[in-house]
This record gives sequence, C-alpha cells and structure tokens, in this order.
Amino acid sequence: MSDYIIRAVAANRQIRAFAAVTTDLVETARKDHNTSPVATAALGRLLTGGAMMGTMMKGEKDVLTLQIKAGGPLQGITVTADSQGNVKGYVGNPDVCIPANSKGKLDVAGAVGVGFMNVIKDMGMKEPYLGQVALQTSEIAEDLTYYFATSEQVPSAVGLGVLMNKNNTVRQAGGFIVQLMPFAEESVISRLEQNVAKISSVTSLLEEGHTPESLLETVLDGFDVEINDRVPTQFYCNCSKSRVEKALISIGRKELNEMIQEGKPVELNCHFCNTNYTFTVEELKEILRKCK
Repeated sequence: MSDYIIRAVAANRQIRAFAAVTTDLVETARKDHNTSPVATAALGRLLTGGAMMGTMMKGEKDVLTLQIKAGGPLQGITVTADSQGNVKGYVGNPDVCIPANSKGKLDVAGAVGVGFMNVIKDMGMKEPYLGQVALQTSEIAEDLTYYFATSEQVPSAVGLGVLMNKNNTVRQAGGFIVQLMPFAEESVISRLEQNVAKISSVTSLLEEGHTPESLLETVLDGFDVEINDRVPTQFYCNCSKSRVEKALISIGRKELNEMIQEGKPVELNCHFCNTNYTFTVEELKEILRKCK
C-alpha cells in the first residue's frame, strides 16, 4: 500500500485523528492535469484534505465535494471524494505561475486568492448538507480548520503539505486532521495544542521518512493512540465513454441534431481527470436514436 489514510482515536476516545501520505495520488493529479508547481501544491493540499474528510463519512455511496471559489489566478479548485479513499479534482487554471512568497515557498495563498469554500456532503438524504466559510488564509489547511470550528462546531487541527522536486514532480504529499470530542478534558486540549504548535511543516516530517502512523504519533505525543484502520487512497475518476454518452442524451434532441448537422466528430473533456472522449457523427446519430 503506497498511499493510505489511517483512522485513529486517542486519549480514551477524547480525540479522533486521521493522517495520510498522498504522494502518488497528488503526482497522478499533476500528470493528468499538467499543473504548474503552485497549482499542484494547491490542488494536492485540497485533494489530501478531501481524501481524509471522505473517510469520515459512513455510507458506501456518500460523496463529499470541496469547492474553493476565489479571485486568485488559480480560478478556483474543486475536489470530490468518497468514503473509500477515492478522490479526484481539478483547478480552474492549471498553468498559473506566480513568484514565491516572502518565505521563498510556493505562494499557494496568492494563487488561490480571497474567496469562499463550500463543503457539500451528499449522504443520500433528500437534500445534501452544505456548509460555506470565507477563506481565512487561502493556505487551505487553516481554512479547513476554520470550517470544522464554525460549520461543524468541532475544534480541529489540520496540517497539509506538498513538496515538489526540482523537475516539478511531486516529492512528498500528506497531512493530518486531529479533532477534539465534546467531552475532551482541559488537560487533553492543552497538551494537544502544545503538540500542534511544535509542528512547523508537514512536508519536513514526510521528508524525515514519517508514515501516517508516525505522523500521528508526533501530533499526539504523550497520548495513547489506537489505530482503527488503514484505507488505501488514490486519485480515481469514475468517468467513462458510456457516462459521457448519458450526458449527451440529457442535452436533448435539438442540440444533438445541431452537432450532427455540423458533420464533425465531437470531443468532450472530463474536468476531473482531463480525459477526452470523441464521438463520431455515426455515434451521435445512434445517441439521437436513444433520445425520447
């Protein structure tokens, strides 16, 4: 198992925790979308956070969507995850290139810009759950921390990181989410705050060779940690030509007829994995026959 998420509890179940290594996952996203380094870092952070948040859901068909809508040159990020560790996503502008920030690091906040984050959970109810928060730093980890505190009233600490190689491939990616339960004692809260304050960089820990298990041991130093399970995680898109065909059927006879009249093949692109699907005129005519 290369990339995986662990789910754990600590301090007599006063803390629940998640940690992940997502290097291969984020590299797959980079290859699929041919993202610039800063776009890879931003997308990779949200993919990592989304993958862990997806595994918080219980139902097999539950789907989580994270949308960042902001005014930066990245033109927003969308990530979708399920409860089995599958995650996919894209950025509005994969080619964005801006100078490093004041610390000499990739300027994710500058690329994302000022805006909002939507969290949509489709758990098979009549209406999906929707939470929206204003971006606090646009660095993504802090914004997810703020979302948990305000929308879900769960005090949390979120750490996310993506480190690039000089050839712009992904060197390290991963993160953690640690949450306090409502009955957490003051001594537990205080110790956890001290531990989190000591962590300067997730990618530094990953560079030292930390696994999700040892990452959590660092964040939860001094607590008894009980690992519940390990979930493989991957960048996975469930698009297919037949699914795209269903989308074509849904646009109606009039639009399909117009495409056929042009006499050229039609190419449709999946935003999530950047796969192109081509339909010949003959295929379009066959789809038209299926339309009611």
